[in-house]
Amino acid sequence: MTDPVHLMVEAAAADRPDALAIRDCDGRDVTYAAHLDAIRTAATMLRDAGLRPGDRLGIVAENCHATTVLIFAASMTGAVAVPVNARMSAAELARIIDHAGPRVVAFTTGISPDAAAHADAAGATGHDTAIGRIALAPGAPHDHATTPDTAVILYTTGTTGDPKGVMLTHGNLRFAGRTSADLRTMGPDDLVYGVLPMTHVFGLASMLMAATSVGAAIQLEARFDPEALHRALTGGVTIFPGVPQMHAILMAHVAKQGLDRLEGTALRYVSSGAAPLDPAWKRKAEAFYGLPLQNGYGMTETTAGICGTRNPIGQPDVSVGPPLPGIEIDLDTAAGGDDPTVGEIRTRGPHVMDGYYRNPEATRTVLDAAGWMRTGDLGRIEDGVLHVVGRSKELIIRGGFNVYPPEVEAALNDHPDVIQCAVIGRAVDGDEEVLAFVQCADPDALDLDELRAFAAARLSAYKRPAQIVAATALPAAPTGKILKHRLTSVFADRLT
Repeated sequence: MTDPVHLMVEAAAADRPDALAIRDCDGRDVTYAAHLDAIRTAATMLRDAGLRPGDRLGIVAENCHATTVLIFAASMTGAVAVPVNARMSAAELARIIDHAGPRVVAFTTGISPDAAAHADAAGATGHDTAIGRIALAPGAPHDHATTPDTAVILYTTGTTGDPKGVMLTHGNLRFAGRTSADLRTMGPDDLVYGVLPMTHVFGLASMLMAATSVGAAIQLEARFDPEALHRALTGGVTIFPGVPQMHAILMAHVAKQGLDRLEGTALRYVSSGAAPLDPAWKRKAEAFYGLPLQNGYGMTETTAGICGTRNPIGQPDVSVGPPLPGIEIDLDTAAGGDDPTVGEIRTRGPHVMDGYYRNPEATRTVLDAAGWMRTGDLGRIEDGVLHVVGRSKELIIRGGFNVYPPEVEAALNDHPDVIQCAVIGRAVDGDEEVLAFVQCADPDALDLDELRAFAAARLSAYKRPAQIVAATALPAAPTGKILKHRLTSVFADRLT
């Protein structure tokens, strides 16, 4: 069995006990020594509540020091952490808790009003602790076991809205953390901006585990706010991992102040993940930050990272880069439609999940006996780097031609009034049509005819949207990832 992840905190505390570990969302600074003490205290509290090795610990939370402590305390007790975003609805949360079968459920009530509401509904008992107020409730454990090396179960958003419990091992998390830290040349003097939810794999592995693996510090934020991000970036943050939506909203926020670039920062690394880049938007972001915008590719089932770039500023490359060290990729071109250079991306290595919890059939669908995992994404490999062209399930076939949503999204995102957009297909009379949903500051002021002409100049006729819907916001997960499966229902009254 791989060393459990809490040993990384013990190593950092032994090496630099007085070094900053966490800058909490309430402004408190926590050293590694204090961080380790809090984890040990929380582990005792959880054992007293009945948590035992092999049990699941539900953690209903938003980003704060208490969330990090509970994740590592689960490791210390030999339990499996099941982090769940507190902003989920009661029905969504109940579905996950019922499936996970935790022995104990912890709620970070001191920082999250939503966690407090869920705790009240569960009849949880509150505890005042050094990491803030925590509420505990008994779960309804079942007999379904995980493997001895399982560290966390993360429930995916799912492109269909049907979440699955992804089992990630201590080895997965350690590998992902170390690989992510190496990609960013992260060291103990770095301060990472931590707004990516730790209840999701990007924040958990590429942020928390990466920083902990090298003894770096994290500045936590419970929720994304462009003003808070701006203050942090001008207040000592050196590494900012984000998603395209965060970068776009930050740039729009700063532009309202009459500025076209970020000034006066210690920032040295900025990355974008979870969605494709387009060249014009990448150039704009690099001019704003004065730094190269690195890109990457991964998913919950691969503990975040599969590929990543190390490009210099101005590099026109919008690929997701080569596979990370120790990771293999290949393409199944049978799934690529009419383009022989495109196929479904498969990957193998120490980043691949242990399987879906309580779902061996779904596990067999994506994992074969040789360890290859089917991602469900389409891509092409050119000169050793991977270009992701879309989800296999999101491929639009219009008039017999393949339409890849990211290509249409890139054309629309190039428009100066578009913050971000999402493109899907809709079945019509034995064919499919392209629908585009764009986020902008003022939908009433957006000239849709002008936007259609703008897109027409950049897209072949069969790729052009049949309809464009403009809105101030698009349905999104807490990570910022647009929930495409909800677009038609959210905007049903505006579709023709």
